[in-house]
Amino acid sequence: MPDHTPPDLASLRVEIDRIDDALHDLLMRRADIVAHMAASRVKGGAATFRPGREALILRRLLGRHRGALPRAALFRLWREVIASSLAQQGNFSVAAVQGEQGADSPSARIARAHFGLLTPLKLHATTNRALASVGSGEAAVAVLPAPQDGEKPEAAWWTQMETPRLRIVAALPFLAQPEQSGNGADPGLAAPAAYAVAALVPDATGRDRSLLRIEPEPEQSRARINAALTGVGLAPRWMIRRDAPTPMALVEVEGFLAEEDPRLASLPFPRLQILGAYAEPEPEEDAR
Repeated sequence: MPDHTPPDLASLRVEIDRIDDALHDLLMRRADIVAHMAASRVKGGAATFRPGREALILRRLLGRHRGALPRAALFRLWREVIASSLAQQGNFSVAAVQGEQGADSPSARIARAHFGLLTPLKLHATTNRALASVGSGEAAVAVLPAPQDGEKPEAAWWTQMETPRLRIVAALPFLAQPEQSGNGADPGLAAPAAYAVAALVPDATGRDRSLLRIEPEPEQSRARINAALTGVGLAPRWMIRRDAPTPMALVEVEGFLAEEDPRLASLPFPRLQILGAYAEPEPEEDAR
């Protein structure tokens, strides 16, 4: 049959094929560089999973993005590219919580969306089991539901974290939806649905938030904890407080806190630990 494709459409298809080939060449070149980096890291013992570095890559690409391709599509493409790079550099697997929905649990969906469809994903019956799999080295990272005020003790995985070996290193999703209710912890963006926990020290990205686990005195109320933190310049963005079996509070503050930060030593709490830090999420829609 004769080809009735208009000449202009035919030329555009040829141009798309040329661009596809160029993209493919660049992806193969990128994979070669990653393979070289992987060999160097094996010799040097450097970590392969660098969530702070990943956030910087995505922020840079989102910041320069223009045109008809949605930001979500760009993000999805690069998350798969980053996931493939992690796979190249060694055994990398993710633990998540199965929940009542099984393989379609919220944690599993978030883990797949962030770490790629081909990254091995191991589902666990409880958050503590998923957390333990990272502590034992069975998984490189655990994706755990964001803590909630009033949650059951068995769901409060943040109280069981072994610090400083395990740290919160990312908040998910990184590409965030606008806040619908207007009362979320994150002005303008929905609060994180999950956190990634790994056996590594997070990297600062320039726009970060830190999470503190505080063991206050029984008489130190939310208001007193808030006042103490605010007094040293660490005003809480949000706080979760539980009283049993041991009084504990989980607090998020602006910035990337280091262990040697002098403000921490001046706080009037029997015990305080940095649970980790994460790069601030990016909006799904460009505000420009």
